Amino acid sequence: MQFSAAQIAMLIDGKVEGDASALVGSFGKIEEAKAGQLAFLANPKYEEHLYTTQASVIIINESLELKQPVQAALIRVPDAYSAFAGLLNKYQELMTQQLTGIQQPSYVSASAKLGENVFLGAFAYLGDNVTIGNNVKIFPGAFVGNNVTIDDNSIIHPGVKIYHDCKIGKNVTIHAGTVIGGDGFGFAPQPDGSYKKVPQIGNVVIEDFVEIGSNATIDRATIGSTLIKSGAKLDNLIQVAHNVEVGNNTVIAAQAGVSGSTKLGNHVMIGGQAGIVGHIHIADGSKINAQSGVSKSIKMPNSAVTGSPAHDYTSALRSQAITRKLPELEKKVAELEKLIQQLMAEKIGI
Repeated sequence: MQFSAAQIAMLIDGKVEGDASALVGSFGKIEEAKAGQLAFLANPKYEEHLYTTQASVIIINESLELKQPVQAALIRVPDAYSAFAGLLNKYQELMTQQLTGIQQPSYVSASAKLGENVFLGAFAYLGDNVTIGNNVKIFPGAFVGNNVTIDDNSIIHPGVKIYHDCKIGKNVTIHAGTVIGGDGFGFAPQPDGSYKKVPQIGNVVIEDFVEIGSNATIDRATIGSTLIKSGAKLDNLIQVAHNVEVGNNTVIAAQAGVSGSTKLGNHVMIGGQAGIVGHIHIADGSKINAQSGVSKSIKMPNSAVTGSPAHDYTSALRSQAITRKLPELEKKVAELEKLIQQLMAEKIGI
């Protein structure tokens, strides 16, 4: 399937410079693209490739001033990166819309309710009283437990497991291997030193426009709901414990973990491999650097922390700078001590 520069410009509200009839049928990175491919330029570090690439159409920022002629047709937009991302979304929607029907073998409970244009891949399982909205795509090998709801336009990739009673909103994407609604880590210590399991009878609620990466785990609540609010984005290999709340448009990078009953505010950013203890609150707009260990609440909105235990980001950078100078400082202290001893000796006439 091919599209002209003019057609693409209409899709992303851009303006064409050059040959509006130039055709593309696939995507390519600007430094590697071939004729017939669409590329984009957002990072100024790659501008040199704009003048040498073989791409037929390139999306660029409207503010970019050309240093030399360009062979490709250009589409100018306010933000090339966002425009290209939007275009990829439209392309993905076009491809997935073609998937409908139920492949065999698969299992669909007689009490399950399916909306229009649903796709169910082979070896998928839908339990009792499952409700699936319109245009939902469930890929092969997925498990959807009893009483689960998956709302319109959501995509469940291969091997995802959604335990009973969980609720998935609209336009949610869950990538391969992720487990939603496994038991929270609740065990009561006993006098004899053993542990007694605390039943986890809550669920997980994932609101609209959430995306969750591969092999993440989101535990069900002990009572109530573990909640992932609208617009949150979770990377691969993330652990979200029981009764956690993840705020609107919060982003969490790979291998981070959030312990039980902690509440993350809106627009929080958490770097890879960060760890957050349980029963604390992270204020709106907080930024937690990669590999940080957060052991207490962050109460001030828009704070940035780093380190383990995590503390103010700017202060931490100063401390790191001083640490690097410690060998030099040690040498200076030794010289000063020697000088003081000399002065003291001269003073007392030794």
